[in-house]
Amino acid sequence: MKYQTGAPGRAIVVRFDDGDDVLKGLESVALKEGINAAVLYIIGGLRRGKVVVGPKEDRVPPEPVWQELEDPHEVAAIGTIFHDAEGPKVHLHGAFGRGDSTKTGCLRELGETFLLLEAVILEIKGINARRELDPASGLKLLKL
Repeated sequence: MKYQTGAPGRAIVVRFDDGDDVLKGLESVALKEGINAAVLYIIGGLRRGKVVVGPKEDRVPPEPVWQELEDPHEVAAIGTIFHDAEGPKVHLHGAFGRGDSTKTGCLRELGETFLLLEAVILEIKGINARRELDPASGLKLLKL
């Protein structure tokens, strides 16, 4: 285990409208506002999305199991923002529900807003953390 301590920074509230790309939008706000580390919360609706709902097997590197959200779903999620070599990256896990069905997993690649989605970004100051490629897993993991 490794850890660092930081302090609360700014709180930023973002409203996404119908059709907005949530992941790209959050990364855009982080870049524009100079956010290097943050925790974020989202609630609202997604029209479409791609979610990793676990690995196919218990092995490294993991092979992801993908689920597509093809109809509007309610979403409640928590995530982080840290930079990699290309800029800010969002890591977001949540519950995505429609009717009697709920998928829980990591939103990746696509997250299109349905009607309205709200995000709260809480900046963390004094943290020196980055996402770096881990050769064993093939994933960009948090490095402290």
